[in-house]
Amino acid sequence: MKWTDTYDIAAALYDKYPDVDPAGVRFTELRSWVLELDGFADDPARSGEKILEAIQQAWIQEAE
Repeated sequence: MKWTDTYDIAAALYDKYPDVDPAGVRFTELRSWVLELDGFADDPARSGEKILEAIQQAWIQEAE
C-alpha cells in the first residue's frame, strides 16, 4: 500500500483497530499506525495533513 491507497489503508485500520473511534484519532497517532500496517510500503515523508485527513475520513466511512 501507498499513502494514496486511502480506502485500502482505511479497511486495514478498521480490521486492526475495530474498537477505535477513528474520529478521535490524532494525526500523529494515525500516521504511526499506518506506517505499522502489514503491506504498507511508502516513504514516511510523503504523508501530510491532507492525506491523513483523507485516510481518517475513509476509516470513518468504513466504520459506519
